[in-house]
Amino acid sequence: MRTYKDKEELKAEISKGFEKYIAEFDSIPEALKDIRAAEVDRTPAENLAYQIGWTTLLLKWENDEKRGVEVKTPSELFRWNQLGDLYQWFTDTYSHSSLVELKDQLKGNVTSIQTMIDSMSEEELFQPHMRKWADDATKTAVWEVYKFIHVNTVAPFGTFRTKIRKWKKVTL
Repeated sequence: MRTYKDKEELKAEISKGFEKYIAEFDSIPEALKDIRAAEVDRTPAENLAYQIGWTTLLLKWENDEKRGVEVKTPSELFRWNQLGDLYQWFTDTYSHSSLVELKDQLKGNVTSIQTMIDSMSEEELFQPHMRKWADDATKTAVWEVYKFIHVNTVAPFGTFRTKIRKWKKVTL
């Protein structure tokens, strides 16, 4: 896990990861956004929609927690692998949109995450604490907020950038 010395370094890493990821879509024609490649599990539109899911849920959970809302897990028997079903919902819901619309929505989410980081103190951001939404299922997973943000932004941008590059190699 990458560590960061301060908020600005975290924000810079998110921006760098996002810019590298989003640039991969510049050479993909809109007409190919729904084309499947045998070795890749998502079309370009699905790839972007899945990323929208990661960032939207990050913003929702943090917003709910700040408002003191009891954040419900997907089920009483919540396990991390159930998150895949939530991300898939975003994929199914948003992948019909154009690549431009998807990129704009993802950019908006990243901007909101940067604003969220700005609104936190360094202590709040880097101090270990349990996320309320994790519930009993993840009692052993005590996250620092920045790790939670990293896992929902920087890490997937790298993973899904690799997937879209593989798709481009096969398709374009």
